[in-house]
Amino acid sequence: QVQLEESGGGLVQAGDSLTLSCHSYLHTSGSDAMGWFRQAPGKAREFLAAVRWSSGATWYADSVKDRFTISREILKNTGRLQMNKLKPEDTAVYYCAVGPGGYSEYKFGLWGQGTQVTVSS
Repeated sequence: QVQLEESGGGLVQAGDSLTLSCHSYLHTSGSDAMGWFRQAPGKAREFLAAVRWSSGATWYADSVKDRFTISREILKNTGRLQMNKLKPEDTAVYYCAVGPGGYSEYKFGLWGQGTQVTVSS
């Protein structure tokens, strides 16, 4: 049963923008956070950004904080990751996750199946 569902991935060119969405089919607790991670082939899963569901507080990895913006729409139970100035090295499978939150994937217990983002040069 799908509980978190990502959408919005695809093939784009370097310099383009793309917005990923993550819909939660479960009630998201106010104390939880929704995070975004990515995993490129042969690499470890990488934290990108997270948002505290109730307060809207956000935190980012230094590598993307100037290009990516995370947000959430409480009434739609949906989070988004706006990605600007995409680079070929941004190519990866992007995952959303929900949990107590932090910078580690181990702080998020519920995961989506991922959406592929490919950035051509």
